[in-house]
Amino acid sequence: MPSEKRQEEKTRLHSRNKNRKRYDLNALITSNPELVNYVRPNKYGDDSIDFSNPVAVKALNKALLNHYYGIKNWDFPDENLCPPIPGRADYIHHIADLLAENNFGTIPISNKITCFDIGVGASCIYPVIGVAEYNWKFIGSDIDPKSIKSASTIVNSNPSLNDKIECRLQKNRENIFTGIIGSEDKIDCSICNPPFHSSFEDAQKGTRRKIKNLSGKKEKTPTLNFAGISNELICDGGEYKFINKMVIESKKFSENCLWFSTLVSKQSNLKGIYKSLKEIEANQIKTIPMGTGNKSSRIVAWTFFTTEERKAWRKTRWKTLV
Repeated sequence: MPSEKRQEEKTRLHSRNKNRKRYDLNALITSNPELVNYVRPNKYGDDSIDFSNPVAVKALNKALLNHYYGIKNWDFPDENLCPPIPGRADYIHHIADLLAENNFGTIPISNKITCFDIGVGASCIYPVIGVAEYNWKFIGSDIDPKSIKSASTIVNSNPSLNDKIECRLQKNRENIFTGIIGSEDKIDCSICNPPFHSSFEDAQKGTRRKIKNLSGKKEKTPTLNFAGISNELICDGGEYKFINKMVIESKKFSENCLWFSTLVSKQSNLKGIYKSLKEIEANQIKTIPMGTGNKSSRIVAWTFFTTEERKAWRKTRWKTLV
């Protein structure tokens, strides 16, 4: 029977991820009625979503955010990246575990925590999930004024996000922390999903592979299934150059941020990233494996604080937290 082959639980996702179980499409359609237009039988005969269609993915995401996170107003231009919710939530959950290590094993669920999202994007997705799950405050930066405007609109349109997320425009695209983080700012963690591709042609190749895997179709000029404009997906030198620049610049803000982190999609980039982290004398480096569907990734996190300094940070910054 077809149902015997379907996966009832996405075991590669974090244990606290709300999307570990198969989507309850009836409940999601109730949360976002337009989703019904994109439900189709999959190869096993079960109702599913056409994940090769960016419009369908966006409708699904709206339903997920409403149903699981209480976010009723989430919209942005169709040209912008439409992020897969489960993977974004996993990053937040793993960072929560990282902070728990500095809090006697207890996840700090509090607005005393401030997280910096580098490249917040028009969807504002990481801050939205972080506020909903852990009540953290966020600073979100982006080099695109339109993305900042879109993210700010999402914040202002949802009462639960008000006063929790501050969007700041990065005016110099050569900088990451400089111009955003002031000398008095104290950040408990920074997160980043860096541009993956080094060129438009590289992005097109990746999209063709993805669509073939999702739908079995070959497309010469494919539509990005998670959409995305150039600065969200592409940068000179690709993922490695962007992360390396972030690592080097983080040294200047070693006293402002407890933990720096980034997603690293390409395993081949790890060797060079570790080398750079050693050169800037990071006190501790952690690599956290992640997996969604058939894709494997990881988070690389680093801090310049010693163990004793991290304890002092908690006592000073988090105070009443366990």
